[in-house]
Amino acid sequence: MEGRGCFGNFLERAKPFIAMISLQFGYAGMNIISKVSLSRGMSHYVLVVYRHAFATAVIAPFAFVLERKVRPKITFPIFMQIFSLGLLGPVIDQNLYYAGLKFTSPTFSCAISNMLPAMTFVMAVICRMEKVDIKKAKCIAKVAGTVVTVAGAMLMTLYKGHVVNMIWSKHIHPHTSSAPDAAAAAAAAAADKDWVKGSILLIIATLAWASFFILQAITMRKYTAQLSLTSLVCFMGTLQSIAVTFVMEHRSSVWTIGWDMNLLAAAYAGIVSSSIAYYVQGLVMQKRGPVFVTAFSPLMMIIVAIMGSFILAEKTYVGGILGAVLIVVGLYSVLWGKYKEYKEKEAEAIPEPVKGNGGNNQMVTIMEDIEANDIEMQRAAAESSQNAVPVAAITAPIPQPPMIAVEAPKA
Repeated sequence: MEGRGCFGNFLERAKPFIAMISLQFGYAGMNIISKVSLSRGMSHYVLVVYRHAFATAVIAPFAFVLERKVRPKITFPIFMQIFSLGLLGPVIDQNLYYAGLKFTSPTFSCAISNMLPAMTFVMAVICRMEKVDIKKAKCIAKVAGTVVTVAGAMLMTLYKGHVVNMIWSKHIHPHTSSAPDAAAAAAAAAADKDWVKGSILLIIATLAWASFFILQAITMRKYTAQLSLTSLVCFMGTLQSIAVTFVMEHRSSVWTIGWDMNLLAAAYAGIVSSSIAYYVQGLVMQKRGPVFVTAFSPLMMIIVAIMGSFILAEKTYVGGILGAVLIVVGLYSVLWGKYKEYKEKEAEAIPEPVKGNGGNNQMVTIMEDIEANDIEMQRAAAESSQNAVPVAAITAPIPQPPMIAVEAPKA
């Protein structure tokens, strides 16, 4: 029984970690499939519309059935927060992210998005959702981990180095001539301009994503129905994305979609990356906070780099490997700080009862006093029953053993 209890406690504590790691695999698949779809000419505005239409259709029935009795009323402030969530997430973040992904590569897009933990941490501190005390080891770990994570992402962006030939590179990567011609040089210059443009779009998208996490955490304090909130955000994002698409795309042919990669990209992104991801993130965020959720995003970059080398024949560089190592180090530094903070909150919520300083002798003395009080109460009751004149028996409350709440030592 003790073994089952220990395993159950371990599984309960590991649920947030398992959920967030699984989400990173889902996000990685979305990046690869979306890159293929965008490269074939699909409009990213239309992709966002179809993505959230699928998400709404999948999660809305569950929200309607499972939360019909616990769904809070939507007040005007909550409606404005949901409206802002739809604008920050589905419209601004995902449109700019898809545009940046189209101009760059999946691995590079994930590397830029690794600024998300730093942006979220800074915004959480500004909104007083995170406390920073440099004297404590946990805060130093979170700050240092955030800086190291961003440094790793920037290293991947600014430094490439030599190509690292993987075991499967000879069979996947085509051999090209090393002598560039004028057409290749012009194409490389155009690609560099698009690369800069894509980088700017990705940075703005990451900022919107961090704002989405912070606002989602604030909204869930008052609107506690996670499924309903997810479906409302997806539905609101669908309507807003339709309006943006009508403004930006004037060709009716962009809305055409068949049984091809475009449909797979929209359905996969809507079901996995929007509906399931929003719901799971909301659950984990309630227990661990927004910084814990965003701290797992560097893992997505490593997964995409491996999948991209297989599927898209992307080349792996020395700078990418070094940046990935730094990102993993920063990731676990942030998680260590969050784990220490979580343990302290648990200790404060459940104080530990301990014995007094007197040891066993003091406990025995207290028990003897309780027994003496019981005997006196019985004698008083017997005397009052024998006397005709009513006697008011005044009894003092029984002293209880002292329960001293000792706070667990802080890191």
